[in-house]
Amino acid sequence: MKVGIMQPYFFPYIGYYQLMNAVDTFVIYDNIEYTKKGWINRNRILVNGIDSYITLPLKKDSDFLTIKERYLSDDWVTERRKLLNRIVESYRKAPFFNDVFPIIEQCILFADKQLFNFIQNSLELIRTYLGITTPLIVSSTLEVDSSLKSTQKVIAICKNLNANTYINPIGGLELYSKDDFGNEGIGLNFLKTDQIVYSQFNSSFTSNLSIIDVMMFNEKLDIKYFINNSYSLL
Repeated sequence: MKVGIMQPYFFPYIGYYQLMNAVDTFVIYDNIEYTKKGWINRNRILVNGIDSYITLPLKKDSDFLTIKERYLSDDWVTERRKLLNRIVESYRKAPFFNDVFPIIEQCILFADKQLFNFIQNSLELIRTYLGITTPLIVSSTLEVDSSLKSTQKVIAICKNLNANTYINPIGGLELYSKDDFGNEGIGLNFLKTDQIVYSQFNSSFTSNLSIIDVMMFNEKLDIKYFINNSYSLL
């Protein structure tokens, strides 16, 4: 069985969904420390031909809390309308806006303000739209020592799930060793997303934007092709 493990990302880029689709079980971390510089509560969309950040505002709290202990800010009720309006203004002329915007709106209007639950809901909704059937498992539901770090934590999760292969995004090439996993009877592969190019209005192409951008400009069959074919395993 093949397993992938990722932090929960806010409307992540297509490579996230390629990984989700490439494995038999996809684990989402909820019990690791929230990091400011990652993609947990932000991503990029195209605004007037320029890549721009969209961000989930968080309630001010300790920097040492886990992802599941963080919450959206108290003013999220008003901020979410601003975010929706920004997405509308950016993509209302995109060819698949009418199909996609109701999904995005459903994600953003989700009532639960716990950060992990909010993002998990959006991952589930987008996964369903894209036709990905891989089950999503929350890391804290597994009987794994939460004090473990890095490679040892990943290996423990793989063993708990009886996985024989772990697949990680290409960014983990410097972090994980095939020998370390092989010694535990687990294969290790890295998923590298190919250059995926499509028409974005009349702008020069901007890559690696949020899945929102991919969905707005491509029909489901084309996205399915990207997810199934436009990557390599190393």
